Parts: sequence; structure tokens; C-alpha cells
Amino acid sequence: MSKLILTNEVSGVGSAGDVVEVKNGYARNYLIPQGLAVAWSRGGEKQVEQIRAARAARELATLEEAQALKAKIEETKIKLAVKVGQDGRLFGSVKTDHIVDAVAAAGIGAIDKRKVEIATPIKFTGEHEATVRLRDDIVATITLQVVAAK
Repeated sequence: MSKLILTNEVSGVGSAGDVVEVKNGYARNYLIPQGLAVAWSRGGEKQVEQIRAARAARELATLEEAQALKAKIEETKIKLAVKVGQDGRLFGSVKTDHIVDAVAAAGIGAIDKRKVEIATPIKFTGEHEATVRLRDDIVATITLQVVAAK
């Protein structure tokens, strides 16, 4: 097991600033090369406070704001126009960047792309769902209406 300090939120592992223990291969082959974590050291403990402070600054200020944003997101269907080929199949797939831009264009507000999760790849037009973690305790479901761009 490797002891690491997370520099970004990793689904199922922890949030930025957390000190976690993961299997050696996961740390060596994924977390460290992707820049999601750094090896734990006594000197690294000082970085933990800086990482947590940066995370707190990015996090929505209050619980009420997060709940209001969640209500806005869940009551609105986000329309996303993408290039499609035959049979409504997309060229590529919908990424978190596209979802963040569509939410902002709908006038709902800004969300962090690192906190958006797509359960299954979106490769066809139609209605799809994605989730966004607004705070550690609040998760909103985004309903996407994927349509062909004109």
C-alpha cells in the first residue's frame, strides 16, 4: 500500500488534501502520472493545508447556495447541440467540458468540471443523465437533452 496526498478529487478515493492509502499499482500507474496525487512525506504534510484551503475557496460558500443550485440544475433540462452522423450517433462523445459549458449557457451558474461524472459514455442523441458533486454531501443530477447541431 502507498500513502499519498491527493491534489484533486478522485471519485471513490477522496478529496483534494486527503491523505489516503491505495494499492501500489494504482498509485504508480494512475494517480501520480495523472497529477491527481503526490507521494506522502513529512514535508508534504505542509502542502496538505494549502491544498485544503484552495479546495475550500473553490467549494460553494454555503449549504443554502448549494441546495439552490441543485434545485435549479435538477428542474432544468440542459440542451446540448453536437455534431452527429447517421442514426443520431455522435462524432466522439459528450465530455464534462461540454456539460459545464451547456450549464453555463443555460444561465444556471458555473460548476467545476472535475466534479461532473458521466456514468456511461454519451454517444447518441436523446436524453441522458450526469451527476455533479456540488459539495461533499450534495449531488445534483443533470438531465441532458442531446440534439443534432444545425
